[in-house]
This record gives sequence, structure tokens and C-alpha cells, in this order.
Amino acid sequence: MHAAVLIDGRLEVQQRPTPEPGPGDVVVAVTGAGVNAADLMQRRGHYPAPPGWPADIPGLELAGVVTAVGDGVDVELIGRRVCAIVGGGAQATHCVVPSEHLVAVADSIDLTVAGGFPEAFVTAHDALVTQGVVGAGDRVLISGASGGVGSAAVQIAARRGAHVIAVTRTTQFHDRLRELGASETITIDQVATLDPVNVIIELVGAAHLQQALDVLAARARVVVIGVGGGGHVELDLLSVMNRRATITGSTLRSRSRDEKALVIQRASADLLDDWASGRLQVPVARVVDFADIAEAYDYFAEPGKFGKVLVRIS
Repeated sequence: MHAAVLIDGRLEVQQRPTPEPGPGDVVVAVTGAGVNAADLMQRRGHYPAPPGWPADIPGLELAGVVTAVGDGVDVELIGRRVCAIVGGGAQATHCVVPSEHLVAVADSIDLTVAGGFPEAFVTAHDALVTQGVVGAGDRVLISGASGGVGSAAVQIAARRGAHVIAVTRTTQFHDRLRELGASETITIDQVATLDPVNVIIELVGAAHLQQALDVLAARARVVVIGVGGGGHVELDLLSVMNRRATITGSTLRSRSRDEKALVIQRASADLLDDWASGRLQVPVARVVDFADIAEAYDYFAEPGKFGKVLVRIS
């Protein structure tokens, strides 16, 4: 197989042995893979892959076709169109995936674009539904709304009947966010003027959250899943106590195999019909060919884009 390999902070496509599936695993021939902030962090040496995953082949999400199965896995999976989140190794022509982490991809969906679905939508679903317990009528504040996870969160919250407030650095993509279901679109400097919100999905970090903490409603839930805008905030604990607020956070990458399987099952049961029908979309900022994967990383690092950056593997 060929894989994107990290060498002293550089990305280089190299030939590597094609992996074999272990018990309970499958091998996916990768069609498309997403680029995420974690990949850039790993390239800088700050976010190593969990044990058991390739240490020098990045990539947390992929889509493609199952080509081989390990012991205990139904052979009828071979040939199936799937996508998945993985602990690493997605940016290669082949990747090993736990069979219980597979998500079916409908024939109506482009497989390259499907490579941008699992990390964004599974992360957003877990934050909104499982941790944020978003329901109809909730006022939901989503920072970094123009990114992959943010645009997924806007759609999921809107479909659950929430009043969605999408926050961005500029007004550039406000019309597109309203098309995805946002009820309001604002810039970060307007956050302090909002009426109280019930849920905050924090994808930016301190640059946004420091202001957003002042507009929490009673029993508000704050779920932190991104800190690119800073990882330290000044917290008024008395205000948290008075509002009976909950502040939590998470990543998917470090969770156990069984924990990931449960998160994926919940998201799949809730989202796949809407995805297949087109009611949920993966907005695409750019698709880059595998040979030019370093260009995809450089573009991802730039501000002013909407949706996912994808690598076309095959």
C-alpha cells in the first residue's frame, strides 16, 4: 500500500506493507480521508496516536470499501461501502478498522465526501446529544460553526428542534450556515449580547468561551471539544454554582474500543437515514489528491474556509 508518513514534521507518501486484519477487524481500501486539527497537531509532535495504531501515519477518519476481514467477522462485509473513525492510519490506501466501528455508506453518497462524515458527525452527535442532551427549544451556541464539526453540529441541533446560534470569526459564511439550519449567525464579538443559552458546544476554546460563560442559562451544559483559540479561561465558580451549570469535555481518539463502538452506534442509529436522504450534508471546502496531501494540511491551517478538507486517496 501507499501511506502518508510523518518524517520530522514533513509529510511524504511512501510504500508500506498492506496491513492484515486481526480478530474482529477489517481492512478498508480507502477512497477518501478527512484532514482534522488533530492531524496538524500530530505533525507538530503534540498529539501521538494511541497504542496499537500507526505512530507515523496520520488520519482519524476514512471512507472506502472493505477488502478483507479478520477472524470472527462476517465475510459478507467484503465489498461493502463504509466509513469509520480510527485512532490513526486513515491517510493511506488501506487501513485496519475494528468491525464494530464501521458506518454504512449509502450508494447515493460520494465515497470521497463520505471520508469527511465520521469524525465530524460522530463527534458532534456525542457532544450535542449524549453529553449536551440537546432537545427541542434549547438555545444552542456553537462556536467555530463553519468548520467540519461545527457545521455538523449546526445540522444535528437544528434537526432536534433547537434554536441554533452559529458563531464565526467573520460574517463570510453566515448565509451558508442559515441554509444548514442555524437560527442566528453572529461573530465572536457579539456573544456577550446574547440572551441566555442552554447548551454551548465549544470548538474554539478560550477566545470564545471566556465570553460565552457570561450568557449561561440555569442548568446550562458546556461541552468543550476544541481549544485552538486557547486552552485556559478564567472561571467564576460562584456563577457556575448559582446557575447549576455543567462543564465537560472530551475527545474520541483516546476512548477505548468498546466506548467508541457505543458512540458510533448511537450516532449511526440517529443520523444515517438523514444522511442517505440528503437532509444531512458534509460541506466540502476542498478535495486534494493524495499525492498533494501536504497541500491539504497547509490549506486546512488557513482561516476562511467552510466545511471539510478531504484527501482523495483512490
